[in-house]
Amino acid sequence: MANTAPLTIRPIDSKADRKKFIELPFRLYRDDPNWVAPLKGEALGLITPEKNGWFSHAKAQLFLAERGGKVVGRISAHIDTLALEMPPEQGFGPGCGQFGLFDAEDRNTARALINAAEGWLRGEGMNRVLGPISMSIWEEPGLLIEGYDHPPTIMMGHAKAEYREWIEEAGYLPVKQLKTYRLNVVKEFPPIVQRIVQSGERNPRIRIRMVDKNKFDEEAAIILAILNDAWSDNWGFVPLTPPEIADVGVKLKPIVYNQLIRIAELDGRPVAFMIALPDLNEPLKPLNGNLFPFGWAKLLLWLRAPKAFTMRVPLMGVVKELQSSRMAGQLAFMMIEYIRRDAVANFGTQEGEIGWVLDDNQGMNAIADAIESKVNKVYQVYEKKL
Repeated sequence: MANTAPLTIRPIDSKADRKKFIELPFRLYRDDPNWVAPLKGEALGLITPEKNGWFSHAKAQLFLAERGGKVVGRISAHIDTLALEMPPEQGFGPGCGQFGLFDAEDRNTARALINAAEGWLRGEGMNRVLGPISMSIWEEPGLLIEGYDHPPTIMMGHAKAEYREWIEEAGYLPVKQLKTYRLNVVKEFPPIVQRIVQSGERNPRIRIRMVDKNKFDEEAAIILAILNDAWSDNWGFVPLTPPEIADVGVKLKPIVYNQLIRIAELDGRPVAFMIALPDLNEPLKPLNGNLFPFGWAKLLLWLRAPKAFTMRVPLMGVVKELQSSRMAGQLAFMMIEYIRRDAVANFGTQEGEIGWVLDDNQGMNAIADAIESKVNKVYQVYEKKL
């Protein structure tokens, strides 16, 4: 029997309400075999200002939708002050707010939540909104619009198919697509790629090295310097700040393995990097968001010697001065090949996932095609004038 109680949308701030906010997806996706429950502690940390370095330059308002005392929807509205400073042609810019962490039981709830988020953004002086972005562009940007039939890998989002229609009905237009590519890594790359790698190996100017986890902060600083240069002209780019870098370090350190991260040096100078992560979603899926009573022990055991069917490449970058050069492609193929070999030999990996990749990133899309990978998921970011 349908619940006929009136729908209420309210802004929230208390610890108890934040708990309700993170628990809603556990009910909505309960019967979805491809949803991977986040660890509840991490999900709570994301929306708690004291626990998320992103809030050092951003503010957010969370909303809950309730009907008859039951939570039936959620949304965040947020403003990133660094995003406001970016050039508008790169996606954000002055007057651009965002919405994210969107879930709703039905169409009417979805519309009411989106209206509430837009109202808050207008009240804060915003005249445009991008979404869904949950909550930083470095976390889970975009709405899944293709690839509902298999679980997401680590740090990628999942959503109900009907959300696309509900968001578009609210007047949102697609502005950018983010793609992930899946490939068989057991199989060797095509001969042309092998020749490019071998040519690089004969070049005395090039050195591809593993990172040293014992020098974590030092290596992270090298990678960050390349990243902020390499990605600075990309759509949606917002520089990572020291508080966020500290958070990322804490989250990723347990799944950082020397063989899976490479730094490329040219004439002794770091100019490119590639990070691969074992898909933590594989051991997380059976835990259903809970580390206790036994989840913690199972996870620690897996982390000690992970066997991951899938390896995800979330980040890769080449300094701007080399982009569009043959050298950039060569360094990329060398790093991909070396990590591929180690992932198969040491982690039992069979598939790799590269992404997300912007739909207009010609260089990265060309590399993905050259190693015979196929698009397996598409995420869409929408825009609306307020």
